[in-house]
Amino acid sequence: MKKNGNLIVISGPSGVGKSTLVKRAMAELPDLRFSVSCTTRAPREGEVDGKSYYFLDDAEFTRRLDNGEFLEHAGVFKHRYGTLKSEVLNRITRGEEVLLDIDVQGAKQIRAAAESDPVIRNAAVFIIIAPPALKTLEERLISRNSETPEQLKLRVDAARNELKNFRIYDYMVINDDLETAANELINIFKAIRMRTANIQEELFQ
Repeated sequence: MKKNGNLIVISGPSGVGKSTLVKRAMAELPDLRFSVSCTTRAPREGEVDGKSYYFLDDAEFTRRLDNGEFLEHAGVFKHRYGTLKSEVLNRITRGEEVLLDIDVQGAKQIRAAAESDPVIRNAAVFIIIAPPALKTLEERLISRNSETPEQLKLRVDAARNELKNFRIYDYMVINDDLETAANELINIFKAIRMRTANIQEELFQ
């Protein structure tokens, strides 16, 4: 059976435990791979071009953006980040699982792209990781003891705005208990692989 891969978009506010859950899922399902994004920031120690990120200068990023090469893009502080259509589409058509860790704005851009691109429409699945309550998330952020009260308020406000958009996602995992949430996320990934949307051929003729 010939199948396209899946484009799995996963979002969640800072402090929700998304990275921990995704690591658990990737340990269970080792063929899951993150897409390599583009960025205009400089490489950090140990980062490799083409593996950690595609490191572009502002002019090259703008050229690719103007050419419509990005599936989604965003400005974060003084730098820009984006996901190349070619990076995603080439892997999907090879039957690979592509995992994108992006915010709600990026998820909305991919939803919009799916309206005109049937490959993306059939491949894309959206998952949001959420806390049991905003108060719980705030307590987790406070326990980090790494933000000023002003920074904490900004993070909580950003989380509230992101979580309000939960209906653009297909699945929501509530991270109350880590073991339960990890199992739920793994089961979602397994179920995604059983979808009929990305089967490329007609069967049982």
